[in-house]
Amino acid sequence: MPDSQEYDRRVSASVEEIASAVRGRRLRAVDVVAEALERIGRADPVVCAFLEVWGGEALRRAGDVDARVAAGERLPLAGVPVAVKGPRGLRAAGPLIGAGCVPVGATSVPGPGTPWQTWGLGARGRTVNPWRADRTPGGSSAGSAVAVAAGLVPLATGSDGAGSVRIPAAWCGVVGLKVTGGRLPSPDRTGLAAPGVLTRTAADAAAWWRVVSGPAGGAGAVPSFPVTATWSPDLGFAVPDPEPVALARAAAGRLADAGVVRLVRPPEPPLLLDPAPAWLALRTPGADPADAHRVRTGNDRRLDALFARTGLLLTPTAPTAPHGHDGPGDVYSTSLTWAFNVSGHPALSVPAGFGGDGCPAGLQLVAPRGREEVLLAVAREAERRGAVG
Repeated sequence: MPDSQEYDRRVSASVEEIASAVRGRRLRAVDVVAEALERIGRADPVVCAFLEVWGGEALRRAGDVDARVAAGERLPLAGVPVAVKGPRGLRAAGPLIGAGCVPVGATSVPGPGTPWQTWGLGARGRTVNPWRADRTPGGSSAGSAVAVAAGLVPLATGSDGAGSVRIPAAWCGVVGLKVTGGRLPSPDRTGLAAPGVLTRTAADAAAWWRVVSGPAGGAGAVPSFPVTATWSPDLGFAVPDPEPVALARAAAGRLADAGVVRLVRPPEPPLLLDPAPAWLALRTPGADPADAHRVRTGNDRRLDALFARTGLLLTPTAPTAPHGHDGPGDVYSTSLTWAFNVSGHPALSVPAGFGGDGCPAGLQLVAPRGREEVLLAVAREAERRGAVG
């Protein structure tokens, strides 16, 4: 973590703590939002997490929240400051605003002409990893991950078309959830991109999920522990570096030791087809859809068979540690994430410890389609038992 003289990484209260205090009128939403704006003003010149900060509008919205609370309206996310991904992020924030969240700004995304895998460009310059400024935070939800990791807001929205929530979550040491493909509205016509969220804790991600998914989305049964889980270092096709594999495997072991999961070995290790041809075909206008169909059909069959025997699939989130701002070379940071954009399975990255360079790594949890509540319940229980974080 950078020295405190570089910037102040004061951690704000959790989503649930803020909302409870504002609903109980022990805190005013106006004061919570003013403090968040003050943190952003101090830290953003260093981390460059924001494209825009909506100070006056945020304070006005916060005042409206206080008025709604005073009128007796019970708001599940009352007064919670939220950062939204990119200049169009506010369009999808209606359910959060309705629940009492206060948007404070739009976070950085890759700038014009930058390679799609990694970089963020904020209003003040290049977005930096809050653990090492010479490293990328990952992308494309770069600013959202940094805003949460640096303690500027407790909640930030993202979108994930190939790993764009989970990779920056892993590299910034926070929680990142990609929901089931098609379960929430998405402007991506290919069906690859799904909404997501970045938070410091699984409990905060669960609070987001309860609001955006509606009554049916949050109604799934809480799993009994331990949940069966299968570990794969490479999904059968990737070539990850040894250190992120070791960190993720150790995190999976801690979940098992804590009784949150029970690691089981299937008759054969998970062997998926490399999703790159399918992903690229779906993203390329005029491309032959045969590759996409072949890979999607083959992997769906293999994942269906896997999830018939086990509740979760565990992998490293990213194949490498965060790289420098000059780029990753020939390594796709998406190699372990984008299979689940093609297949549509929900996936969650949780912190898995730190590498030798001082940067975080992530453990990816993948569940059957529509089982976000299992991912969140497992992650919350792991936090409660001290197995992650």
